[in-house]
Amino acid sequence: MSTPHYLPAGMHTVTPHLVCAGAVEALEFYKKAFDAVETIRLPGPDGKLIHAMLIIAGSPVMFTDEMPHCGAISPKTLKGSPVTIHLYVPDTDAFYARAVAAGATAVMPPADMFWGDRYGVLTDPWGHSWSIATHQQDLTPAEIEANFKKACG
Repeated sequence: MSTPHYLPAGMHTVTPHLVCAGAVEALEFYKKAFDAVETIRLPGPDGKLIHAMLIIAGSPVMFTDEMPHCGAISPKTLKGSPVTIHLYVPDTDAFYARAVAAGATAVMPPADMFWGDRYGVLTDPWGHSWSIATHQQDLTPAEIEANFKKACG
């Protein structure tokens, strides 16, 4: 019998694992707002979600319901999150608009940024912050610095 590879098929070396107060509803939001595809769902005996995984824009994201007794605490309980999940998509504006229409909160509408991306920020109904970007131009560090100085003084 061979030893399995350290990285399961389809996974990335860094994979977000989000805790949501109401994870079952969160999965439905991500499907609608982010065009996510569900690959795994493990419900618990009390209706809470023990584990789930969605593919969002080609990347796996894991989910669990809030369970403070197990150390799983959501941004709602914490009154916010210091983490932003950065997501590259083909069309920032369309993705952003769909997410807001589905119930996300617009934080920073999409705009062209000095580093070469079209970029916007939103918060999902479970308190997770998402930055949405489409790469528009490849720039050198010197060009990014010059653009920053022009844009931000």
